[in-house]
Amino acid sequence: MHPLPDQPCVDHTATDIWIEPWRDPLIDELGHDPKSPYVERFWLGILGPSATWLLRSISYGFDAAPDGFALSPIETARVLGIGDRTGKHSPLKRALGRLCTFDLGYYRADTLVVRHRMPWLEPRQVQRLSGALANEHGFWEDAEMHTSAERALRRRGATLALGTVRTGGTAADAVRVLCRSGLSSADAQGLAVWASSQVQLLTRPVHQSKAG
Repeated sequence: MHPLPDQPCVDHTATDIWIEPWRDPLIDELGHDPKSPYVERFWLGILGPSATWLLRSISYGFDAAPDGFALSPIETARVLGIGDRTGKHSPLKRALGRLCTFDLGYYRADTLVVRHRMPWLEPRQVQRLSGALANEHGFWEDAEMHTSAERALRRRGATLALGTVRTGGTAADAVRVLCRSGLSSADAQGLAVWASSQVQLLTRPVHQSKAG
């Protein structure tokens, strides 16, 4: 997703961090498992290796504890091979920050809420890929359209609605854009409401942990 640089994120200390899954029916339906080939192939170069492997590690945690679990920063950093240093500029702190920057997690009180399904890359992110990878991503999109045109249209509509609202448009603006793109009025309204809720969630004021 489009980065939100001012999105607050968890403060990395030696204290365990409580992790909960981000329940988002739309992305849960249309997105990808963090352990999937899509994420390894396309998100890796956008998110970076440490944050990508952190997401995979959290995904395994959700497999064992679907409602949430305590993540040990030191143990996790050792498992990922990025050292066990703590503090403001530690590798794990930066990896956690990138999850928030790319809208894959957000901080709520003392809890880090993390997506357990990854969205498709946005067009501007695809443009950051190498030429060969960008072409390959197009093949994946074509395959999705061939497999389920309805699913592909909804997924592209979600990206379009989110972009419209993020750039200052209203839900009504998003509905008009989506209807012009070929979606039904009902689907357009549903996606516009979803996009508005996403932007409100990721830009609302939150309180960072005072731990440590």
